[in-house]
Amino acid sequence: MEALTNALLPLSAPPTGPGWNHADMTELLGNTQRKPAAVLLGFREGVQPRLVLTVRTDHLQSHAGQVAFPGGRSEPADGNALTTALRESEEEIGLDRTLVTPLGYLDCFETISGFCITPVVAKIAAEAQLYPAPDEVAEVFEVPLAFLLEPANLRRYTMEFRGHQRSMVEFVHGGHRIWGATAAMLLNLLQRMGRA
Repeated sequence: MEALTNALLPLSAPPTGPGWNHADMTELLGNTQRKPAAVLLGFREGVQPRLVLTVRTDHLQSHAGQVAFPGGRSEPADGNALTTALRESEEEIGLDRTLVTPLGYLDCFETISGFCITPVVAKIAAEAQLYPAPDEVAEVFEVPLAFLLEPANLRRYTMEFRGHQRSMVEFVHGGHRIWGATAAMLLNLLQRMGRA
C-alpha cells in the first residue's frame, strides 16, 4: 500500500481539472462545461488489500449493468470531491465514512457523459460492512490489488466511437469486465505507480 500511497496527489492538493484525457474528450464533446463528480477507489485493508467495486443495476438510465466505483455527481452542499465520494459511497454501498481513511487523489478524468471525475483513493477498514442499495447497485465485489498490478491482467484494445478510434483498457476478474471510465482511472493509478 505504501507504493500506492506515494503515487497519489496529496489530500492537501486535490486536482482541479481539466481531466488527463481532456484533449480526447474535447474532440468528442467540444468545450462544453464538464459537471463535477467524484468516485471512491477504496481498498479494504487486510493481508491482501482489495479494491471495492460495484455492478450498477440493469434499469439505470446510464451505464446500466457496468462495473463502477461508488460515486457520482457532486452536490452543491458537498463542498469538495472527498465529501461527494464519501456521501455517494454511503448511499450506494452503505459504507460508514468513519471506517474510511482518505489517502490522496488521482488525476481528474472526463467522461463521454460530460462529467469531470475526481478519483479519491482511500483505505477501508477490514470490518466495514457493505450493502448494495438495490435501486442503484446490483452487487458489490472486491478485486485484489495484486491482480491489478499484474501486467498480464491489463488488456488493451481499440474501439470505434463516433468515427474516432479510441485506445481502451480492461480487466476481467471473476466474471466481471472492468472497462470504460473505471478501467481508465485504474490505468491512471498504475501509470502513477510506474506499473503500466
